[in-house]
Amino acid sequence: MPILKVKIATTQSTVPAAVVASTLSELTTRILGKDPAVTSILVEYVDPADWFVGGRPLVEQGRSSIYFDIKITDETNTKQQKADYIREAFEAFSRLFGDLHEESYIHVEDVRAAAYGYGGRTQEWRFHNSA
Repeated sequence: MPILKVKIATTQSTVPAAVVASTLSELTTRILGKDPAVTSILVEYVDPADWFVGGRPLVEQGRSSIYFDIKITDETNTKQQKADYIREAFEAFSRLFGDLHEESYIHVEDVRAAAYGYGGRTQEWRFHNSA
């Protein structure tokens, strides 16, 4: 039941949001073991003229960048899984968008089960009421 939000600054408009979402869904399922049926992904594109790294807009640098945040239930993945996920996600974005700036951020956020949920029920509730 993770939720993923990615902002992408790029001049390259040939990569549709559906391709980004499919790539992230595959990584999230394969590495973190999350169910794609309850995974939500938001993809937003940002004008590289509005994204600054080192005080200069990316459009001047001829580079792309991303900010990617994923929320998962705390204690459901190991440090190694999260490290692998961050590495592979960065590599995937590099393949999709070319010259990805190193100042691109991926944040795996472990959220307490009692403070996180969907459909009006927390993950804690789901844990205690599963068959």
